[in-house]
Amino acid sequence: MPTDPQTRDAPVQNLWRHFADMGGETPQVFVEGRGSYLIDDAGNRYLDALSNLYCVNLGYSHGAEMGRAAFAQYCQLGYHSSWGSTHPRAIELADRLAALAPAGLNHVFFVPSGGESVEAAWKLARAFALANGEDRWKVISRQSAYHGTTLGALSLNGLDHLREQFTPMLVPSIRISNTRRLLDPGADSVEDAVQALLDELQEQILINDPSTIAALIVEPVQNHGGMLTAPPSYFAGLRRLCDTYGLLLIADETITAFGRCGEWFASARFGLDPDIIVTAKGLSSAHAVMGAVIASDRVFTPFLDPGASFLHGNTFGGHPVMAAVALKNLEIMERIDLLGQVAARQTALEERLRSLLDLEVVHDVRGAGYLWAVELASAPSGAPNGRHIWGPFELERKLRELGVLTRVAFDDDIAIINVAPPLVAEQTEFDIIVDALRSVLSDVSAEVLQRRAHLSSRA
Repeated sequence: MPTDPQTRDAPVQNLWRHFADMGGETPQVFVEGRGSYLIDDAGNRYLDALSNLYCVNLGYSHGAEMGRAAFAQYCQLGYHSSWGSTHPRAIELADRLAALAPAGLNHVFFVPSGGESVEAAWKLARAFALANGEDRWKVISRQSAYHGTTLGALSLNGLDHLREQFTPMLVPSIRISNTRRLLDPGADSVEDAVQALLDELQEQILINDPSTIAALIVEPVQNHGGMLTAPPSYFAGLRRLCDTYGLLLIADETITAFGRCGEWFASARFGLDPDIIVTAKGLSSAHAVMGAVIASDRVFTPFLDPGASFLHGNTFGGHPVMAAVALKNLEIMERIDLLGQVAARQTALEERLRSLLDLEVVHDVRGAGYLWAVELASAPSGAPNGRHIWGPFELERKLRELGVLTRVAFDDDIAIINVAPPLVAEQTEFDIIVDALRSVLSDVSAEVLQRRAHLSSRA
């Protein structure tokens, strides 16, 4: 039910929101979720075309079941850590994840979030090297890649604007190109472009002394930059170079795991063969604060030696109530065959989004499963840049007015509309999203054409 208007209109004075302009407008307040939709405190209904933060995989559904699972665990054991001793839910969830993960990834270390998963993975790579008598601490990551905002994870980010307030970074990182060049390899074939990227990686490994580099971290589908993918030959090449120079290969599946790309883990879909997978978000469909690092037998083995220990931990990793909710999430996903639903519907989502390519302003549509990017064309030469014509807040506002919530980003100064609805979304939701995009982008296309005509008349 809508709240008292006096409460709704009162300034939000005490809540410091994340990545927010705190001097801007009073934020919208959402009070209810149903399926793929959110309802604000004024009773307005919106389609969540981003799964909030790419995390509400199961949608705003099954809350009663999640609540019962949490309540039952609270009644039995509300808290216990995994420091030395443990509890049944952590054991059960670790077993479940080991069964779902790619072969050989059998050892699960729980953390509260995706950023902390990345942080723990770097520490694990560092500890693994030391356990094998090597002193490796650097990490290679890709341009524009997002890996979290805790200070260690931030060191691996390829997004300079997120790092600039907090330099110097804690972890020495090496930046390599992402796979954007594969979208338009120019005179090269795609495979030649893949080889050029692999050659660049090898060059950076050699320049920075391979004996000091602990790991390479990549997303199977790179979110920032616009859902960048690559053929299996690229990921096979990464694996080969990591093996050659002794690096661990870390797959950041914070977004892509648990059905988002049509598989439990996107590494399996794209042929990525990692030593470590980091996860969060879809593990509980964001119904619980839960993340996990899943390590291979090879990475785990040195820590079986007498007296060996991975000196990392936190109070809430593997929390019994959070683990119970995550187990219930995975149970529901299997019961309703959510991955099968994604596999059956992903082509329909792709086709609807690709229908936007007939618009002047749409440059590309790409992605996988329920994870897509609509890339907008560059502004015409001599005209104001893309930020001025279709700035993120303006586009987001117009889409919101049509009842669709999503994110517009400028990654490397390229305008990207992100589309990643809950995995329960169906054809009706696809139509709502694409119809709203077409309405807004048709207006933008008309403006761009007018600008081009004006520039041509002046030439």
